[in-house]
Amino acid sequence: SPASALMTAADSQSQVDAMLKTPEFIEHFARYANSELNRSPGFADKPGEDAAYFLSKYVLENGKPWADLFAGPYNVAVDGKVTNDANGLGYFRSQVWMASHAGNDPSGLRLSSAYRIMQNVVGLKLVASTNSPNSTVEERSAQGRQRAECAGCHYQNWFALDNVAAVLSRRKGGGATPVTFFDPPEGYKPQNAIDGTVTNDKDVVTKLVASPNFSFNACRVAFKFLNGREDNTCEGVLIDTCIDEFKAKGTIQSAIAVIAKDAGFCQ
Repeated sequence: SPASALMTAADSQSQVDAMLKTPEFIEHFARYANSELNRSPGFADKPGEDAAYFLSKYVLENGKPWADLFAGPYNVAVDGKVTNDANGLGYFRSQVWMASHAGNDPSGLRLSSAYRIMQNVVGLKLVASTNSPNSTVEERSAQGRQRAECAGCHYQNWFALDNVAAVLSRRKGGGATPVTFFDPPEGYKPQNAIDGTVTNDKDVVTKLVASPNFSFNACRVAFKFLNGREDNTCEGVLIDTCIDEFKAKGTIQSAIAVIAKDAGFCQ
């Protein structure tokens, strides 16, 4: 809860920058980010399944660019510990995250990971139409996904799920068998996706972070965090101002500050 001095301040918005540096804010926003980026809470014996929480907290505490959450050289271990890793890719190459989002495709194609990467980085939202408990193996197969009602999402759009998944490592095992990963067959590279050609997971994430959708989504995340709802068209000018500031400074705190300091925020 806010201190009494803040509650009675004549201009509480002047203290926004200071509040964004406090441990209370960092903890709160890291938990919020995890709730937005993780489809479900991690298990108690595998804290690293909440990789978005641990790495968000690290990024905020160390004043790192928000892009580092997705493309930075880090690894999040099973116990949630964040370490520097030259071969890291945010938390997307952390083994516990990969296992949590490996999916169930018979060929080991990581469709779930492909979707979660794009959802996390640029806010992509898709609704599965046939992958239900009653869907057939044929419907879930690569051939089945080429049907007209499925091909748009899986092969034809900029976010073509099968194309993105094709350049990720493959899942092996599952259930009673430990999950491991291996490189995809060379025949699957390169693929057309993300408005260009992608060859591996780093290429996918790098292109997503460099796209206009990344800055736009960061500001939408900041807006929803502060207002408890998604932005409306009438708030486009504020979002545009946020995008300009975020592009200039790169931190999620800079995006939050623009919205929190806006004259209409406390009305």
